[in-house]
Amino acid sequence: QVQLVQSGGGLVQAGGSLRLACTASGREDTHYAMGWFRQAPGKEREFVAAIGWNGLFTFYSGAVRGRATISIGDNTVLLQMSALKPEDTANYFCAAAIVMSDAGAYRRADDYHFWGQGTQVTVVS
Repeated sequence: QVQLVQSGGGLVQAGGSLRLACTASGREDTHYAMGWFRQAPGKEREFVAAIGWNGLFTFYSGAVRGRATISIGDNTVLLQMSALKPEDTANYFCAAAIVMSDAGAYRRADDYHFWGQGTQVTVVS
């Protein structure tokens, strides 16, 4: 059984920055493609960023491109965001996949196999 444990988040001032971390454990011989999604109240879950298991490929949504950096190492994925806006307020979820079929799969929630518990990020102006 694979577990994803998230940390980080909280209350942040607009214009500030934050770092979210997520560590996958349970299958030490497996590497994962990992991603971040977020869901605001009353909205659907949306893709934020993703990265291949070896860090060679990264993907960002238009909403965060230029403000976010995703990195991976030892099955821990980090998401660093800056210039935060109130519209970044959401519950952020990390996700892991054993295999991705194509580049588009990194952006689709249904292509991930394991999910973290979620962490709330609230950006206040």
